[in-house]
Amino acid sequence: MLFYLTTLSLSRFLTKEPPVVTEGDTDTQRRTAVDAWNHSDFLCRNYILNSLDDVLYGVYCSVKTAKELWNSLEKKYKTEDAGVKKFVVGKFLDYKMVDAKSVMSQVQEIQIIIHDLLAEGMEINEPFQVATIIEKLSQMWRDFKNYLKHKRKEMTLEELIVRLRIEEDSRTSYAKTYKKAMEAEAKANLTESSNAKKRKRSFNENKRGTTKKFKGTCYNCGKPNHMAKDCRLPKNGKSQNRGQANVVQDRSVPIDLSEIDLSAVVFEANLVDNPREWWVDTGATSHICSEKGMFSSYTAVSDRKLYMGNSTTSDVVGIGNVVLKMTSGKEVNLKDVLHVPDIRKNLVSGSQLSKAGFRLVFESDKFVLTKGGIFVGKGYQHNGLFKLNVMNVIRPEAKNKINNSFYLIEISNLWHERLGHVNFNMLQRLDNLNVLPAFKRNPQEKCEICVETKLAKAPFHSVTRSTKPLELIHTDVCDLKLVQSRGGKRYFITFIDDCTRYCYIYLLRSKDEAIEAFTKYKNEVENQLTSKIKMIRSDRGGEYVAPFEEFCSNSGIIHQTTAPYSPQSNGVAERKNRTLKEMMNALLTNSGLPQNLWVEAILTANHILNKIPHKGKDETPYELWKGRKPSYKYLKVWGCLAKVEVPKLKQVKIGPKTIDCVFIGYALNSSAYRFLVHKTEISDISEGTILESRNAVLFEYKFPCKEKKESSTKRAYETTIESSETNDEPRRSKRARIEKSFGPEFITYILDDEPQTIQEALSNPEAHFWKEAILDEIDSIMHNHTWELTDLPPGCKPLGCKWILKRKYKEYGSIDKYKARLVAKGFRQKE
Repeated sequence: MLFYLTTLSLSRFLTKEPPVVTEGDTDTQRRTAVDAWNHSDFLCRNYILNSLDDVLYGVYCSVKTAKELWNSLEKKYKTEDAGVKKFVVGKFLDYKMVDAKSVMSQVQEIQIIIHDLLAEGMEINEPFQVATIIEKLSQMWRDFKNYLKHKRKEMTLEELIVRLRIEEDSRTSYAKTYKKAMEAEAKANLTESSNAKKRKRSFNENKRGTTKKFKGTCYNCGKPNHMAKDCRLPKNGKSQNRGQANVVQDRSVPIDLSEIDLSAVVFEANLVDNPREWWVDTGATSHICSEKGMFSSYTAVSDRKLYMGNSTTSDVVGIGNVVLKMTSGKEVNLKDVLHVPDIRKNLVSGSQLSKAGFRLVFESDKFVLTKGGIFVGKGYQHNGLFKLNVMNVIRPEAKNKINNSFYLIEISNLWHERLGHVNFNMLQRLDNLNVLPAFKRNPQEKCEICVETKLAKAPFHSVTRSTKPLELIHTDVCDLKLVQSRGGKRYFITFIDDCTRYCYIYLLRSKDEAIEAFTKYKNEVENQLTSKIKMIRSDRGGEYVAPFEEFCSNSGIIHQTTAPYSPQSNGVAERKNRTLKEMMNALLTNSGLPQNLWVEAILTANHILNKIPHKGKDETPYELWKGRKPSYKYLKVWGCLAKVEVPKLKQVKIGPKTIDCVFIGYALNSSAYRFLVHKTEISDISEGTILESRNAVLFEYKFPCKEKKESSTKRAYETTIESSETNDEPRRSKRARIEKSFGPEFITYILDDEPQTIQEALSNPEAHFWKEAILDEIDSIMHNHTWELTDLPPGCKPLGCKWILKRKYKEYGSIDKYKARLVAKGFRQKE
């Protein structure tokens, strides 16, 4: 800011006092100079104010002059920056070079820190800078560091930088040369391994007869005329990992793996004849397939290598998608599968499945694959590896419709529940209209809720239907008086348009409210469609006589009634009521909600059925009535758990920002959802309250009311069993109890692999994510002035600190972000 004011020739107003003019002074030139000063001071003051935040602007806007404003800001922030020197010194002392980054870039970072120290007024001479950079070199540069330390001649900083650049270029050149040599050796190894049986037979023959001298090169030391098994030098570690699924990098090789085209890492045991089976490999970084015919989509690639655990390479000739049909009937679409003809065992990458939200659970000699709590498939152990139970691979010609998502695991049961347990034939029709995501359904699979709650009868013969909306309206009143709703409703009346089959529902306390409901319906639909109701058909119920017939007569509407004891004549309304009640019953049973919420269930059922095509029509009632296609993206499973945001006015500063609710429907006159409060810690919102909100996260596989009912039933059953037991003391065995152990392999799958120290975080493959999270935490601490750096009082011991590193996961198990927290070790504090 000072530089900017200097360029405007306004910096003098920050230090000098304004000229003073007495009241009796009549000197025109002096008064003109004072006015010019006040004007320039006004500009300088406003330039400073405009550069401040809104909060600071409100604090300092009342300051009169630029000098007073500048002095106030200088006193405030020079005092707060007193700890910057200590922070920069700590940053300088804690800086360590790593092997993953270029040495020259890290030297530049150290120079920047030294420049910050010099800017704070600290004196650091050049020999100290040179010695510091040498000491901070990484472990990989240990020999070169010792060489520099033992040099007697003193080096300047520029000379040191030149030496480091030359050494780094030399190492890079050596790494490239070594890489080419390894590729050439890998090809030779691959050729030799294909003739393993021939070599073995020849070796046995030579052993029985005359022994020939080996003329090849040792894989261990690189010297000729002997084999690796006969080498007298220590083994380099390559043969120690043959029995492992995860390949360990050989640390003696001075090469940067990040510079190699490393598509996946597999080990030599995969090279066996087994072209049709699929194996789960937690050490592979990509899916691998050997047959081109298995791909549903395919793109040829070139100049790409697959590096294996025994240092051999294979060519990757293509990449694409493979669709697996599991034995459970589910389909999994593997994306970015590498086509490697030399690999004779197809691999499914465990890390790629985890990134896509799948969960692999290993138990003893088997594993289970799930996603979002839904069973997808399983597999069993064979010869140290886990084979996936795959029914077959869906060929491109057999798969006409594949979802574009990363993995295809759409299940018809989910949309069956979202659409209120509508029949599967309607689901298939919606799928044919391309309004739902692609899914497959097992024809033998049946929904237990539908079997329990629905009963179908044979249909009557059809009659002639109307061709225009409002030509004929079917109506009927349904009696649910045995179950009173929360609002005292006991009945509902339906009005169905014969042409479009679009249905309206009105809730009634008594049957005499039917005429009032029809009046509302008539006024709304005639206004919306700019047409008149011509005819209405009902049964001979008491609610449709006297006042109802008189209203129809006065409005010019023909009122048709059914024959006595023949409700089938009003079959459209009867079937609609039956369908609505069946769906309502299915929703209540599936969710576990009480029966007094039948009103919410019946309104939701009608909302869904208006968007389901009617038999014999490809268009939905909604499309025929509204003139546009409906959307299904917002539909959710009725009765599922929802985390609803608390309104801003009722939120507390410390505490949860959401409340647990149950999804019970869709708002009538807005785009919000309706929720029933299940659990709340907000005093202004009580349990059982119904609210509407758009800000919510729904968990469609969790039903809190159903789980609560099942748990209470289970507790009641356990209580009954316990009460029937006798109080006799049970006979106890005298044998010693042995604690059950699942072995060290079991611990591998239950422990979290999150790093426990900062060193572990910065040395694993996700180091750049952890580093970013750590830097964000440090920036947050410094920005919020979490602590104040000060000298340690005499006789006191400082408390240590610890980094807490966690991965935050999304709803279906994929990683959302990496989080780092720096906390003090308060448990060491003593009074």
